[in-house]
Amino acid sequence: MPRKTIKVQALARVEGEGGLYLRINNDTVQDARLEIFEPPRFFEAFLRGRDFMETPDIVARICGICPVAYQMSGVHALENTCGVKIDGPIRDLRRMLYCGEWIESNVLHVYMLHAPDFLGYPSAIELAKDHPGVVEKGLALKKAGNDLIEVIGGRAIHPINIKVGGFHKSPSKQKLRALLDDMKRARDIAVETVAWAASLDMPDYEREYEFVSLRHDSEYPMNEGRIVSSAGMDIAVPDYEKHFEEIHVPHSTALHSTIKGRGSYLVGPLARFNLNRDRLSPLAAEAARSAGYDRPCRNPFASIVVRSIEVVEACDEAIRLIENYSLPDAPAVEVEPKAATGFGATEAPRGLLYHSYRLAADGTIEMARIIPPTSQNQPSIEQDLQEVAQKSLNMNEDALTHLCEQTIRNYDPCISCATHFLKLNIERT
Repeated sequence: MPRKTIKVQALARVEGEGGLYLRINNDTVQDARLEIFEPPRFFEAFLRGRDFMETPDIVARICGICPVAYQMSGVHALENTCGVKIDGPIRDLRRMLYCGEWIESNVLHVYMLHAPDFLGYPSAIELAKDHPGVVEKGLALKKAGNDLIEVIGGRAIHPINIKVGGFHKSPSKQKLRALLDDMKRARDIAVETVAWAASLDMPDYEREYEFVSLRHDSEYPMNEGRIVSSAGMDIAVPDYEKHFEEIHVPHSTALHSTIKGRGSYLVGPLARFNLNRDRLSPLAAEAARSAGYDRPCRNPFASIVVRSIEVVEACDEAIRLIENYSLPDAPAVEVEPKAATGFGATEAPRGLLYHSYRLAADGTIEMARIIPPTSQNQPSIEQDLQEVAQKSLNMNEDALTHLCEQTIRNYDPCISCATHFLKLNIERT
């Protein structure tokens, strides 16, 4: 193949603004880039000088699809700063809330953003014309997740009931139990979704990633755990910055994250699944086994199946928690600020989400650091692009372009979450 450049100015079916750049010369892919050009959003700077109790409402605005993840990582980090540990019914409510976000976010990706790639449609709108039942199942599942977030969080988008120490108000048993019938129907649809997703024809591609996720002693990880990897890493969350680093690249307003001395790694459903399959509920484990996913999965195109398995897990866990829910004595515990630095990490639908804060004695935020999953995955996305394109150079340009776009969509990148401020160096002569 002679010298050729493939450039997609704006990617479809991803959250945020980004493009694709591919340079090919003499049958060799010389450069493959996910170009993120969305303007930086300055959330870390917005937080500086604010009272620490304002954090959940501010960071929720980082993303309309996964606001709970930002709130949960934030409150965990601030409670770590202040020496507070949450357990009992408040902890259960937080896990329930996260189940809701896993359901609605993963389902949005599976049915609306990713499925059209496998079924040959440019969007979910065209898909719905020929396969209305498929889209209807996705919408029913997503509604179950949204309803759970709304009951616990106060509203489905940018929840307002979350605070450092717990919640402003505890939902009643009656309101939660009113969701059970719909959640059980959603669980049935989720099990069907795993089998349906596994039946899709997907590209034959695997790569040896270093998978990174939280791992909890007994639960499939959402809010808590140690950071582990498939290469033997096992560290406490406060040690994150000793092992990971962020770097600037010229073609992206998002920082690229790497493991010091080792390079790229992968976070998200594939990483959680491969590192925590033994923590799945019996129902989710059976759904995985029936679909042929009772072993490690290294095909990023199969992430649509793994996300579906996690939806079964989230539905099943939400039902268990609702059925066993008891009203907390108070919706929140008192949290007194102190001059210290704290750390938190939770599992957003797209992967590990790390927060760190330094507080003054009066609770003023002096430093905030937020490292989202998409910036951690960017180096892996670009390596996938290069390898997938290299193996597919016999395709015509339109087919190759579509395959490269699908390769990016495997990760469900949240570009708006990933954009950070780039350091500005001015040299005057």
